[in-house]
Formats: sequence, structure tokens, C-alpha cells
Amino acid sequence: MKVHKAFAKVNIFLKVTGKRGDYHEIISRFMRVEDLYDELSFVSKEDAGFTKQEFGILGDFSCTTEQNTIYKAYVALREATKSDALERLMQSYAVKVDKNIPAFAGLGGGSSDAATYLKMCNEVLHLGLSLNELASIGVKVGADVPFFIYNYGSANVSGIGEVVEPYEEEILPIVTKTPKIEISTPAVYKCYSQKFYNPIDGFEAEHFKKLSSKEALESLSAMEANDLFAPALDLYNELQEHYSDGEFFSGSGSSFFRLKEE
Repeated sequence: MKVHKAFAKVNIFLKVTGKRGDYHEIISRFMRVEDLYDELSFVSKEDAGFTKQEFGILGDFSCTTEQNTIYKAYVALREATKSDALERLMQSYAVKVDKNIPAFAGLGGGSSDAATYLKMCNEVLHLGLSLNELASIGVKVGADVPFFIYNYGSANVSGIGEVVEPYEEEILPIVTKTPKIEISTPAVYKCYSQKFYNPIDGFEAEHFKKLSSKEALESLSAMEANDLFAPALDLYNELQEHYSDGEFFSGSGSSFFRLKEE
């Protein structure tokens, strides 16, 4: 069976623009990391030792099947399409994941896996869903999933993650570093709300949207680029030991990244 790459991303910048109910609205530049990806494929359930009844995921995951974003993507796709062919596919095949993107890292591994699974099913089953339709299914799984559905190298992501606009620029060579610190994204946002809440206005948001990723990395400090860095440090002091000058913080962490030296 064909192997599909599920790429990682970094947040070149991430700025909070306000709140919508319990969610924070953001403007962020997502950029694909070209040399960091999980690999997904369908494998025979029989060969993998699964029964027909169970949803099969082969891979190095610490969560239960029900908590896995791939399983959640399956449930969302089943509800959206009511496809008997999807049911039959998952009775015969398991999803094999060669996991290279660290979990709890701010690199979008779970979202990328979910997006890749949705696209694999769409292709194999000839469901005929457009990227927009897949993205509207994906956003039910996670706010970052639509970015990976569209497969843009670089994009401005806004709202709560559901608005994805491609940004035309070259993909920068990025090196990531992920300390073994499991960070809770909800806890970081809660801390931001309680101690650091200072959303940017519409004019500033427009300024960030126009900034190239290279310009952003050359002109901003890690703290200026990512509104979640300060609350993450506040909650997880040990992050400071892993941070080096010239690095940036991705998402709610725990990953840092920098440009690859020429």
C-alpha cells in the first residue's frame, strides 16, 4: 500500500487577536517542516493481528485508540459521509503510522496525521470530497487540521484555526528541538488569559499577515513572536533550561526551532 507523508509545522509567529466564547482567536503563520514527517499507510488487519471489529492503529502512541486523532478523524468522516465503503475499509485494514513527529510538541503531529488519514480515505474510496469539504470535517477533530488538509507550505491561519490563507514564499530550512516536557495547550491558554492577556488589534494583525516568515524571524524575539511563550514558561519553568538565543517557540510548545545554518 502507498505510504503518505504527514508533515510537521512550526508557528513562525502566533498572536492572540481576541476571544470567541471559550476559544482564543489568533493570527499565526504556519510553515511546513520539510524534513520532519510521520508516514501513514493502510495494512491488512489480519497481518497486523487486529480483529475485524476493532479500529486498528499500529504505531508508537501513548493515548488510547479513542483519544487518537486518526480515530477521531474516522468518526468525523463516517458521520459526514455515512459511507458503507469506509466501514468496510476499516474492517479490513489498520492504519500503520511510523511516528517521527514528537507528541505534545507544538509541531502539529496529531493534526497532520488526522488530515493525512482523511485524504487517504478520500483517495482510496473515491469519495470525491473537495479540500474545503475535508477541511470542514477536519476542523471537528482539531483546529490545526485544515492547514494540513490544504497542504500549503506556508499559510496565515486565523479565527480559531479554521481560516487558512496561503502565503506565497519559499519554505525555510528549519531545525526543531523538542524537550521531553509534556505541555497542556488548554493550561497554557488559560494562563495566558489570566496573567498575560493582551490581544493585538486589527491593524497589527494585518501587519503580521503581510510579514514574510524570514522578516518575522529576523525582526522579532521569541517572546514577541509567540504570545504563548510567556505563559508556557510561567507554567513549565524547566523550559528555560532548553531555550537558546536565536530560537523560537512553536505553538504552545514544547518545541523550539531555528533556521538551519547555511
